[in-house]
Parts: sequence; C-alpha cells; structure tokens
Amino acid sequence: MGLSASLNNALSGMGTSQSSLDVLSRNVANAGTPGYHKQSLSVIDTKGVNSIFARSGGIERAFNRSLQAYYTTATSNAGYASLRAEVLDRLQSYLGKPGDAGSLDAMFTSLQSSLQALGTSPDNYATRATVVSQAQEMAATLNALSQGVQGLRQETETQMASSVQALNQAISSLAEINARLGDQTADAASRSALLDQRDRLVSQISEQIDVRVDYRTDDTVALMTRTGIGILDGKASTFEFQSGGTLTAEKQFNVDADKSGVGRLMLVTSSGLSIDLVKQDVLQSGKLAALIELRDTTLVTAQNQLDEIAAGLAQAFSTVTTVGTPASSGAQNGFSLDLSAIQDGNDFVLNYTKAGIDKTLRVVRVDDPTKLPLDYLDANGVRVVGMSFAGGAISIASALGSVLGSGFSVSGSGSTLTVLDDGATGTTDIGALTARTTATGLQNGDPALSLFVDRNNSDYTGSLGGRGEKLGFASRIAVNAAILTDNKLLVQYQAGGSLGDSARADYLLEQLQSMTFASGQTGTSGANGFRLGGTIADLIAQAMDYTGSVAASATSQDDTQQLTMDSLTQRLDGEYGVNVDEEMARLMELQNAYAANARVISIVQDLMDRLLQI
Repeated sequence: MGLSASLNNALSGMGTSQSSLDVLSRNVANAGTPGYHKQSLSVIDTKGVNSIFARSGGIERAFNRSLQAYYTTATSNAGYASLRAEVLDRLQSYLGKPGDAGSLDAMFTSLQSSLQALGTSPDNYATRATVVSQAQEMAATLNALSQGVQGLRQETETQMASSVQALNQAISSLAEINARLGDQTADAASRSALLDQRDRLVSQISEQIDVRVDYRTDDTVALMTRTGIGILDGKASTFEFQSGGTLTAEKQFNVDADKSGVGRLMLVTSSGLSIDLVKQDVLQSGKLAALIELRDTTLVTAQNQLDEIAAGLAQAFSTVTTVGTPASSGAQNGFSLDLSAIQDGNDFVLNYTKAGIDKTLRVVRVDDPTKLPLDYLDANGVRVVGMSFAGGAISIASALGSVLGSGFSVSGSGSTLTVLDDGATGTTDIGALTARTTATGLQNGDPALSLFVDRNNSDYTGSLGGRGEKLGFASRIAVNAAILTDNKLLVQYQAGGSLGDSARADYLLEQLQSMTFASGQTGTSGANGFRLGGTIADLIAQAMDYTGSVAASATSQDDTQQLTMDSLTQRLDGEYGVNVDEEMARLMELQNAYAANARVISIVQDLMDRLLQI
C-alpha cells in the first residue's frame, strides 16, 4: 500500500469519526428529551485497490415497529381508563361513603329518625319542624346530586370539544410531516427529527382515539380506527363536534339526530363522507370513547338511579292502597276493584296462582298511546303491563283477560273490575287485587299525603307521558309548599283532627320502611344498566354500592393500564433512549480512532518530507 493510499484511508477514517461524533453529540444533547430516538452512524468497510478503508453510511434511528404498535394501543387504553377512573371517583365522592355525614344514606336515616320521633310526639311543633327540615335536606341532597351528575355530563361535552380541536391539530401536523418525509433529498439528521415528531404526534392522537398505524416504506404513516375508519391516508379526515348546549337529565343520546339532546361527534373523511362516530359506535378506546360512554351511559345510569330513589320517596308517602272486595260467581272466587281513583302512572296489582305457581301482575295506567304496548319484567321479577284506561273497566277487563290467558274470568262494569278464578277446576286462584293510587289532598281522611312533589307543587304520579315524569325527577323533587307553610298537616289528616293523633306519622314511617319499588325497562338504567329493587333504603344502598363498585373497577383498570404503560415506557427507554455512559465510552473510542488516523497522517507527512529531501 502506497503513501497516497495510506493518506486517503486515514482521511476517510477521520471523516467517519467526525460524522460519528456529530451523531454522538446529538444523542447526548437530547438525552432525556421525550420522544427522541437515539441515532447511530453505520460505518461501511470498503475495499480499495490495495487496501480496505472505512467510510460513512447512513444515519440509523432506533425503531421497533411491533413495540411501537403495542405502545400505541396501550396509550389509547390508558387514556380511556384514566379518564373513566377520574370521573367515577368524583361521582362517588358526590354520593359519599355509606354512613358518612352528608351522604345520601345518612340523609335518609335522618329523615326516618325524624318520622319516628314524630310518631312519639305528633303534637310537638319542634318535632314536626324537624321532619320538614329533614325532608327539605333530603330533597336538596337529591337536587344537588342530580346537578352534580349533569355537571359531569356537561364537562364531558366540554372535553369532547377540546379533544376534537387537539385531534385536528395533531392530524394536520402529521399530514404535513408525511409530506416532508416524502422528500427523500432531506439530510439524515433532519429526517430523523421529523420521524421523532411523527411518533410523538401518533402518540398524541392515540391517547384521544384508538388507532391502527401503517408505517409505509417511505417512513410516512396512515391511520385508521380499530373499526376500520380511515383517519389519515395521504389526505387528513376532520373531526367535528356540534355542542348540545346545556345538558339536563332530559337531554340524552338518541340514534335519531332530531330527537337527540346531546352534542354530535362527527368525522368528515377526505372524500367528504360524514360519519356519526357515536351512532355508528366507531370509537373503541381512548379519551373520546370514555367521554362518550360517561356522557351517554354511565352518568345517565347514575341519574336514573337518583330518579328512582326520588320517585320512591314521593310515592312512599303519597300512595293510597285500596284492597279489592271479595267477589264470587258460583264456584268461582276472586275480587272486585274500583279503578276510578287510578291516575296516569298509578297501577293495580293482581296476585294469583296458576298451575301451582305464584305470580304477580302490575297493570299501569298509560294515557300516552306512544308508550304502548308496554310489557316487561321489572327489577323484582314482577310482570308489568301498560294499559289505556280510556275505555273504562270493560276495555281493561278485555285486555287483562288476554294477558292472563285461560283459567280466569275477567269482567268490567263502569269503573269496577272483577277478576275470578276457574272455580271447581282449581288450576287458578286469586290471592289479591289491590289499587295503588296517589293521594289527591292533604286532609281527605287518608293518612297518605304528597310530602314530596314535582315542579309547580304538583303531585307525583309516575306518569309515563312524554319523556316520563320520573326522568330528571331527582333534580325537581321538593317538599310540598302547603306543608312548609303549616307543618300541622304532617299530623292532621282531616280538618280539625287532633294533633296528638299519631296515625299519619305511623303510616308514613311504615310506608317508608316497607313499600317496595323496582326499576323498569325504560331509560339506560333499565335497558343497559344496573336496576334497583326493594325499599327506599335498599334503593339507596344499591345505588351507592353500584357506584362504588363501578368506581373501584375503573380505578383497578386504570392501575393495570398504568402498570402496562410503565413497563412499555421502560422498554422504549431501553431501545430508544440515550445511555450517556455508553455514549461517553463511544466518545473515547472515537477519540482514539481519530488520534490513530491523525498519527497515520503525521507519519505519511514525515515520510513524504524525507522523500522530498533525497
């Protein structure tokens, strides 16, 4: 090997060392920078005419495609889990822990205790005032809880708008980076920086929605949801959010956009196609999916449970139970019942035995024809059937006969309904026929009264008309204005009655402790959520237990996802991160190599100088 070849080889080695030092300096400068992928210079051994020398190749960037795809999926799942856990923890804090001061069950216990004291001292003004005060606090607690739930729903809409804005910005930026990556003439260092920014943007997008990433050979990426909807492929799609305004319990999602009361989340594809992401159930994970689930399902279930409790409170105090009178025809036995006092939403209950099996049927008066037909099993397993009372007892008898089937004799006359068994055959028996109506006055001789009322001081009957009286009732429930004015009405169930009579107080307490209720099929709590059943105390306990269980499950899921993210982050740091100690060791190697090449150049120069002196 001649002197010129030795010189060229040394110069090439020094150039390679210098390039490696440039890469090393970038690595050290970006140590700890989020999203930075360490770089390395590939060195190529090249065979010359009489020697082998080193030259610089391309700059390689640390990247593991399968690990990156796993990280993207985990980021979506972690975003979904963390947001749900945060909101449900707040919801549980609103309800309070069982037994805590100010919690829902504590308010109910205080109301019960005040009624017990009223039964002992009905003539004591202070005792009656305490009952009114506790009733007001109970109503105020339900109002506040309902307001809190709707406040959380409103926050989900606000966050949706923010998420959509952030998504569109990130997707637009990613589209620009794709365009710049398509230019293959850019220097390697700039291209590596673009790739780092590309991966950071993908991570930001995946936190909001679930995405699948397709890494192309030219380093550009295409995005689509897990359900196959394109987000970015050459051109970017655009997310749109149309606010639903101020949310209330009555404003819920409906697949019919004209009937829906919440904001719409749309995706406009690059071809101009508009997709309703909520209606089509496109999003499976990410923060946006969590916001949709919270707004339209989880928090709606919480509101429905509060409404069940509020409705139970109102009906427990105001329900008048009328037992049917025994009736017979030959060997057939049963009961007759006057239906005239049954209002829209009230019901009558038939207990009977057929083929040795005890059954219960609850028939609800439904004046809104759009709610019919209505036939389902409630949370207590009781069959509930809705009927129109417009045709009087005769039409009701006909409809009831169809529901019961053979083995019964059902007839109607005026407002009186009669149900008889099959007589001597003995395959059916009528146990009881009872009407449950709403008290219409405060001193009509009946111990029941409307202590809790709806808007405009109207009696709560449980009407299913329109969107249903129960929907949002927890936000409207209040104490009867007449009782606020004159608390003697808590005792005097007829004008001029004795203040020492505890009959009404005893009745109200008995109703509160023994009357049972059950969630129906309407609303999210009936169709898709947890349904309540039992006494008022049972409803409250079940609602609090359910919320606590859901919150605990969400927290556990969040913890699991965070552990997964921590593990992945460590793996990413191991593969992509800069180890300063390793870089310093590499620096010493490069310094030695640079010094060695410099020594070769020095020796070549000495030899050439001597040759020139000869």
